[in-house]
Amino acid sequence: METVTRPYTMDDLPQLIEGVSSENVVGVTQYIVNMMSHPAYGRQYRWSKDNFELGCPLGRGKFGRVYLARERHTKFMVAMKVMFKSELVKGRVEKQMLREVEIQSRLKHPHILRLYTWFQDDRRIYLALELASQGELYKHLKASPNGRFNEQRSAKYTYQVADALNYCHANNVIHRDLKPENILLTDDDNVKLADFGWSAHTNSNRRKTMCGTLDYLPPEMVDGKIYDDSVDQWCLGILCYEFLVGFPPFESETTEATYDKIRRLEVDYPRFMSSGAKDLISKLLRSSSGARITLVDVMKHFWIKDSMGK
Repeated sequence: METVTRPYTMDDLPQLIEGVSSENVVGVTQYIVNMMSHPAYGRQYRWSKDNFELGCPLGRGKFGRVYLARERHTKFMVAMKVMFKSELVKGRVEKQMLREVEIQSRLKHPHILRLYTWFQDDRRIYLALELASQGELYKHLKASPNGRFNEQRSAKYTYQVADALNYCHANNVIHRDLKPENILLTDDDNVKLADFGWSAHTNSNRRKTMCGTLDYLPPEMVDGKIYDDSVDQWCLGILCYEFLVGFPPFESETTEATYDKIRRLEVDYPRFMSSGAKDLISKLLRSSSGARITLVDVMKHFWIKDSMGK
């Protein structure tokens, strides 16, 4: 049975500020008081755009623009994703957007981007998202020396993504679109898995829809077969390779050439890649879904542990 916790009250304030440094205690106390005095605290509340001040743009996608935003009462900072309904309808992605909201609003994990709330007006839909101030991991990858991360950084990010995916699978969610563009980075250099538009919530763990990004497609999707949540393990292997090399292993000039490499499991491991990294990636990139290493075992893998311990 799920444990129901009561909202904190002012009586809990001493407990909440315990351990806060003396120079921050006044600011943290005021922040908590502002939170507790908000009309949304501990009850149902109808949010609207009037609750927020929109600031500078943070990015733009195919169907949405993202802005820095501040909640007026608490001064809490969020990333506000704004989507025009007309564009969603024109792109025929209404169901995809609703799926993203339904799934992401339920997921609460340190390495998954939080969806705090959402609301709409006649023309737009607004998603108030956790602010990951360093933006897409992809841009950091491309800006790194030689366009790739070192093994320590790659292992850390691979571990954190595996942790997030393991939580998703425990809650019957398959992400299905893992790639650096769908991972954000926080100020303290931790990842946040984002963009659940292609995710599926399924109790049966059996799907057949082909979706995701070409270079990350697993063999079972390429061949139109039924698949399960182990497609995320395959994608994690591709992601780890891209972290270390700078591009995905099956990247080709044409779609068919990419498909052919995926089917033949044609992976070129560069000389600079360590044997430990190769071992992990090879255990994730298996044609048979049942042969792929589990996410828990990814987090326990010797290369992950050794690299993060350096």
